[in-house]
Amino acid sequence: MLEPRALADLPFASYLEDHEDLEPGGDYNVAHFSDREFPAPAAGNARFSESALSTVRITDGSLRRARFNDVWLHGVQVMGTDLAETGWLDAEIVNTAFAGVAMFESGMSRVTFFGCKLVSVNLRGATLRDVTFVNSILRDVDFTEAELTNVSFPGSTLEDIRFEQVKLKKVDLRDAAELGIRNGCDSLRGATISFTQALDLAPVFAQTLGITVKD
Repeated sequence: MLEPRALADLPFASYLEDHEDLEPGGDYNVAHFSDREFPAPAAGNARFSESALSTVRITDGSLRRARFNDVWLHGVQVMGTDLAETGWLDAEIVNTAFAGVAMFESGMSRVTFFGCKLVSVNLRGATLRDVTFVNSILRDVDFTEAELTNVSFPGSTLEDIRFEQVKLKKVDLRDAAELGIRNGCDSLRGATISFTQALDLAPVFAQTLGITVKD
């Protein structure tokens, strides 16, 4: 099973410098944001590289089109914030919560979520490649028209998920602890599910196909 790294295990840990502010278009290289609260920050187009955020709370702000390359997040809370069109590359996100967050049209590549919670997150039209959700909770997450490639959910709970018109390739749902799909079962081509999950989803599949099941 994959395990998250500690801050000290990061290859750039010894170079990190403390930062206190988030600014529009800010360039944050080997920056460390720790034990900070950012109410309504305006930091669109900011760039974070080889940086870490630990025990940070971001509420009702905007980081639209920000870029997160080789970043580590731990114990972060992101509430009601605009993360639309953001780019994530080689990111490790640990024990972090996203609630009421707009992440539509965002792009994620080689991103791992450990023990995270995503509630009412809008990922419509997003592109996820080589993304893993480990022991996480995804509730009311909207993947409509998103593209998922090589994405898996080991030990994670999926509740009230929307998959309408999603494009899936090598998406493995077998190890999810719970698989609850609100709609979009007709778009699951390219996903792998277990036999038990297929039985659990049978009523939804039947409804999607217009089949009436009666004894």
